Amino acid sequence: MEFQTHYLSPDIKLSYFEDKPFRTEVLFEHHMLIWFISGETKIVQADSMYIFGAGDIFLIPRNQLTTVINYPKDGLPHKTVAMHLTMPMLKEFYAKNTPKARISHSPGIRNFGKHPLLESCLASLIPYFELKDGLPENLASLKIEEAINILRTIDSDIDGILANFQEPGKIDLTNFMERNFMFNMPMEKFGYLTGRSLTTFKRDFKKSFDTTPQKWLTQKRLELAHYQIREQNRRPSEVYAEVGFENLSHFTYAFKKHFSYSPTSLNG
Repeated sequence: MEFQTHYLSPDIKLSYFEDKPFRTEVLFEHHMLIWFISGETKIVQADSMYIFGAGDIFLIPRNQLTTVINYPKDGLPHKTVAMHLTMPMLKEFYAKNTPKARISHSPGIRNFGKHPLLESCLASLIPYFELKDGLPENLASLKIEEAINILRTIDSDIDGILANFQEPGKIDLTNFMERNFMFNMPMEKFGYLTGRSLTTFKRDFKKSFDTTPQKWLTQKRLELAHYQIREQNRRPSEVYAEVGFENLSHFTYAFKKHFSYSPTSLNG
């Protein structure tokens, strides 16, 4: 079965699939609150990796490069409820509620485990997915506001993330790329996250690395994969997605072209 998404409202959805692992590279425009019903997900970011399973609830902050690899598990499909906490809704909320924490500019994923308050809030949405016409907009807004209030109750620092409405400013390109090269994103996204237009990004990249972004990215990804296969004894099928390649065949071809031997030969 292909990946399916059922929208209760534009900002509340149920995702479901039971086929092979599903991988995507994402840069969320809005914060995403996710409740796992079944299956498993591996999330890879610049400095960390997370694995979430049935019952887990977590928040992925906006504007963070993230590789998401979803798996069915234990004979059950990969099934989640996700809620978008959008900038317009949060601005309206914080116009009426004073933030209690300082702005956080480098937030990581917030893991709430199986917190009963959040679980109750998100589980209450399940019956509404049976509605033919979806959930009325005013009721959907109330459910999202309920989730925000619960987050503020159980996490004293959450306002530092949710009340931060700033967009990325111009940052050091070299440091950013060294930390985030494994994310298979369009060049426009790399430019946006470093506070540059695409043209300025390419120009500054050439000054910093004396090569094109694509050539540099491919080499860095292959070198990381080589290290993980040889030194950490991982299989090519385990690493290709995490280092930024779309599929195993493309990775194998690029690896052999670059190193003159196949990645599987390192496991021998």
